[in-house]
Amino acid sequence: MRIAIDIRKFHDFGIGTYVRNLVEWLARLDHESEYVLVCRPQDCERVEQLGPNFRPMPDRSSNYSLTEQVTVPLNLVRARADLFHAPHYVLPALTPCRSIVTIHDCIHLMFPEYLPSKLAHTYAQVCFRVATTRSARVLTVSEASKRDILRFFPMPPEKVDVIYNAIDDRFSEPPDPVQLERVRERYQLHDRFLLYSGNVKPHKNLERLIDAFARLRSNGADDIKLLITGSEISRHATIRRAVHRYNLHKHVRFLGFLAAETLATLYHLADAFVFPSLYEGFGLPPLEAMASGTPVLTSNVSSLPEVVNDAALLVDPRDPEAIAEGMHQILSNETTRQRLIARGRIRAASFSWKTSVERVLRIYREVSAAS
Repeated sequence: MRIAIDIRKFHDFGIGTYVRNLVEWLARLDHESEYVLVCRPQDCERVEQLGPNFRPMPDRSSNYSLTEQVTVPLNLVRARADLFHAPHYVLPALTPCRSIVTIHDCIHLMFPEYLPSKLAHTYAQVCFRVATTRSARVLTVSEASKRDILRFFPMPPEKVDVIYNAIDDRFSEPPDPVQLERVRERYQLHDRFLLYSGNVKPHKNLERLIDAFARLRSNGADDIKLLITGSEISRHATIRRAVHRYNLHKHVRFLGFLAAETLATLYHLADAFVFPSLYEGFGLPPLEAMASGTPVLTSNVSSLPEVVNDAALLVDPRDPEAIAEGMHQILSNETTRQRLIARGRIRAASFSWKTSVERVLRIYREVSAAS
């Protein structure tokens, strides 16, 4: 069986985590199938290091472009692939073999106002339609995402398989004291701080988080800072304005993208992790924080209650007062903190990339056998 996988998003923040763990665990679990990975030219060497049954197929086309609709199928023809896995919702219409697609969420359909143009929204709609009709199976990462997919695209529920994401082992490993001190000094972390990790897109709800943080400080927690990692803040003027509106420029810090090792250390150093997102297909950052022994506050909407279960403090993400009260409770109530820390470690440990990729591999074999 020759399986092709599009890994051009290998270095992305969210889907990149999925792609990296998918191919790394396939390399550990399957030494019989042949894998052809459609990748960026600079990743060819890394693909070859996965094992003798992995071969790179370089592709320079941009994601979400018309070019990829041609170049990816041509690469599949050259590779003589039996099965193609598209790890996000773009499945080229000209795909020449049986296919599987992973749809992580329906955010581009539920929040079209976050896309850069009407053309981008149309392209997303067409890609979703092709992916759900042309693929043999649809994989998704939560029951909440499955419900959204079936609402937008009626199809037999058995065609959609829920396979949870998991976290990298580095987040559950005991922190290195030297690394902890190095990061503390590099970022001058001498005060208590709350941490947010993720991108800075509108649905992440950071304006309300900053509003809630201002309320928290005005109610007596004036020794606390807020650290936000992810996208460069220069692209998001509304968030900068929110910081200055509340005169928080000395208390809210934007650190941009961080190396995974640095992020893991920040989780361990943080007093709490805050993630009041309006919508998530899965939501890895809360699990990463839980594995690190950090108490978590997150939203009571979309997939997040399903993922965190009873191991996080859930709040209404549209209510800044509720977010502020939740942060105050985690910071001031030691019983709540310890309960969330203990439950969080257990909950995070229940997700496994090995188990998830074993299920993906079984679906590869089922779809291939049915061809």
